[in-house]
Amino acid sequence: MIALTRLNGTVVWLNPLHIELVEVTPDSVVTLTNGHKYVVLEDPETIASKMIEVYRRIGLVAAPVRDEGGGA
Repeated sequence: MIALTRLNGTVVWLNPLHIELVEVTPDSVVTLTNGHKYVVLEDPETIASKMIEVYRRIGLVAAPVRDEGGGA
């Protein structure tokens, strides 16, 4: 789950696996696969980062590879 902030300051927890679309109108509007929409304060880049963090924790996205400077 990711925590996002509604315009009135309350926090809503959403399942990132159910997020279908994030729009800017100029506020960020998150649409879930069931059609529910949430207007939130976070920008799309922040929302995407939070989603990727969850995906990494559950193994849907690999952790970034670090270059140890050993190059070939």
